[in-house]
Amino acid sequence: MEAIFQEAVKQNEMAKKPESSVPWQLDQPHAQPFYTYDSAKQAWEPAQCKPLQEASGPQGITRLALFSWNIDFMLPLAKSRMDIALEHLDSLVSKFGPETAVVIYLQECLEKDDPPPAVHDLKTIGEKSWVRSKFHVTDVDQSSWGTRYGTTTLVDRRLDITSCFRVHYQKSNFQRDAFFVDVVLDNGRGQRKTLRLCNTHLESLAGNPPLRPAQMQIAARYMREDGIDGALAAGDFNAIQPFDKTLHSENGLKDAYLELDGQEDSDDGYTWGQQAATTLRDRFGCSRMDKVYFTGSLKLESFQRFGADVELSEEADRARIISLGFEKPWITDHLGVTATVEVV
Repeated sequence: MEAIFQEAVKQNEMAKKPESSVPWQLDQPHAQPFYTYDSAKQAWEPAQCKPLQEASGPQGITRLALFSWNIDFMLPLAKSRMDIALEHLDSLVSKFGPETAVVIYLQECLEKDDPPPAVHDLKTIGEKSWVRSKFHVTDVDQSSWGTRYGTTTLVDRRLDITSCFRVHYQKSNFQRDAFFVDVVLDNGRGQRKTLRLCNTHLESLAGNPPLRPAQMQIAARYMREDGIDGALAAGDFNAIQPFDKTLHSENGLKDAYLELDGQEDSDDGYTWGQQAATTLRDRFGCSRMDKVYFTGSLKLESFQRFGADVELSEEADRARIISLGFEKPWITDHLGVTATVEVV
């Protein structure tokens, strides 16, 4: 695994987009398109954000279920692993009734042609029939990312999207960003509410100075903007140091796991380590890297982890992952997190 990590670092460094070549300014919002599948054209077509004054919350939808999952970009067999991850997600989101809208955040989606083999996670996502019929997607290529991997969000097609933008962090060695999508829901009493969704992958590793506090401060600022009734941030927050435990409270946010009486440094909360390579787990232990933060007019109904022991199925694939030092042929080293909220 050490060789794989070092190669990934090398390739990421080579894939960084120079600041002079990108259309965005760091720490500033930059609009990006989203896409809806056109069955007549058999293609994902760019869609337009609906003006806020024209947007409405779909009748009968008063809840939102959020799923967030980091699918490790460093491991081989990217398409097979993403295929199985999406199959698992489909099995989870299909359980919700019509009163609940579903949103999916993914981190570490990879888009590359060199070095071989080519990996196109976004294409894999976009070819699934259940994604095409139920969701808008925010990315069909890597043009909105700062490097060859990044975040993408799937938004329930029944929801009006009024804004879609990224804020690329100035303080980041890994070209990370906060990705925002605004949607409109009804609170069940005829009141329209604007909900801001934030998908972010905070800085990796124990930096000196640490960069995650500045990144979360940026994300929280946009979560609390005027006109936003409630906001949900989730993703791989890389929470591995003591200061990470208070990033929510220092920024006026609530931590969904803690709000439902979860305890820090508990097996019940860990989302990384259980499925890491054995040498990495022995070295770093387990941690609660993946979180959901929220604020505003939202009532938290549930929080849980998902994705434990989701494995590759083909024997050759299973053997390849195990040969890299894993106890089992897991598709990723992270568990996902999911929260359901009611709009109030």
